[in-house]
Amino acid sequence: MLTDYPMFPAKLLSRRSFLRGVTAAGAAVRVGLPALEAMFNPSGTAYAAARRAEEKPVDSRLVFWFNGNGIPEKYWKPQELGENFRITPCLQPLARFQDDIHVITGLDSAAARLPGPGNSHYPSMSALLSGRVYTGRGAGGASFDQYVAGKIGGETRFRSLQIGVCQESFGESIQRNMSWADRDRPLPPEMIPHRLFDRLFGAREEGWIDRKRSVLDAVSDDAAALEQKLSPSDQVRLDEYLNSVRELERSIASLPPEYQRPVERPSEGGDLRDYPRIAKLQSDLLVHAFASGQTRVASYMLTKCQGLTRFPWLGLTAQRHHEYTHGEVETPRGMRILRDICRWHVEEFAYLVGKLKATPEGDGNLLDHTLIVFAHEHAEANPHKNNDLALILAGHAGGLQTGRHTWTTGTLGDLYTTLAHEALGARIEPFPTYQDKLTGLV
Repeated sequence: MLTDYPMFPAKLLSRRSFLRGVTAAGAAVRVGLPALEAMFNPSGTAYAAARRAEEKPVDSRLVFWFNGNGIPEKYWKPQELGENFRITPCLQPLARFQDDIHVITGLDSAAARLPGPGNSHYPSMSALLSGRVYTGRGAGGASFDQYVAGKIGGETRFRSLQIGVCQESFGESIQRNMSWADRDRPLPPEMIPHRLFDRLFGAREEGWIDRKRSVLDAVSDDAAALEQKLSPSDQVRLDEYLNSVRELERSIASLPPEYQRPVERPSEGGDLRDYPRIAKLQSDLLVHAFASGQTRVASYMLTKCQGLTRFPWLGLTAQRHHEYTHGEVETPRGMRILRDICRWHVEEFAYLVGKLKATPEGDGNLLDHTLIVFAHEHAEANPHKNNDLALILAGHAGGLQTGRHTWTTGTLGDLYTTLAHEALGARIEPFPTYQDKLTGLV
């Protein structure tokens, strides 16, 4: 039964409530709840409490979103500064969200140019995430998402989540991981939707592994008891949420059986899995984790650093992603290929933005209380540029200014520290390479 109900007057419900149940095998299951009206004050601006003085602001959240191998600047970077910048070919999938994003260019990643082992991708990836040089085994320190998780992630079920999509990769730990607890201590991304679902919704059971039964079967009695206590509008929202969980189960069940197994190393012909399909499932699962209050911090690794992904859904299988960034990229055809690849990356990013924006929370939606940082380890892909990096910020956490393009001479450390303090309310120690606060973000 629900044990997290506070003893408040009717219609008040704890934000940390879960639907609880037990499987036929005796394993405990709990399913997080969406943001119901019963969890908020009458204006929907704060979590409800027995006394107004105890009301809590709606949580801010962070997603650090990454894909590797840099960008074609010609097709990616806007030319105009400030508001009303023109959407470039690579950013076209974000056109409908222009008022929800802030494009930042000009950032410097000085730590990527420090002497160290490995090719240019290694120190660039370490510098992007930790602000420190590659050690030869991994990042030189904790990653930005873990700086933030240490400040705001302690009261949730998961301090942070690490999510991945494309499995094709090779080489060292620094290429396969993006979250780091500390120096040389990776937090590997979960790339299998089946496993991420079971982690979020309950213990693995044979009937769920082959998806013949639903995780919701175990909590049906608790859901029915809760529904009787809710207002009609919250009953509708709860039903919609549980139906979306069931649809997600069905979508995962429809994946080919081999998608449950990770790819240790892609063959020369490449792993031709339907990564756009997996990316959307992983985004759906991340939105469920945020909507049910199970975490406030996540990293999302669409592709690997120096990744070897092929793109059959784009008609591109002759070479792998990293190979497309060199050689032929200097030709018009090669630049168009990179344009199309990077536009797909942005399509998946836009899908996550759209899902967050469509999910109600309080007087707004999840995107209103979320900051997404979209980054690459390089700027222009072919020369492996580490200055004039281009990032996208999305969401409205902390009053983030959006609908604009800003060029700055600041560092990644300046950006991360400013965002943590001003957009997320996370008073982290200055991130390595921090020099000064950036203005015009919040």
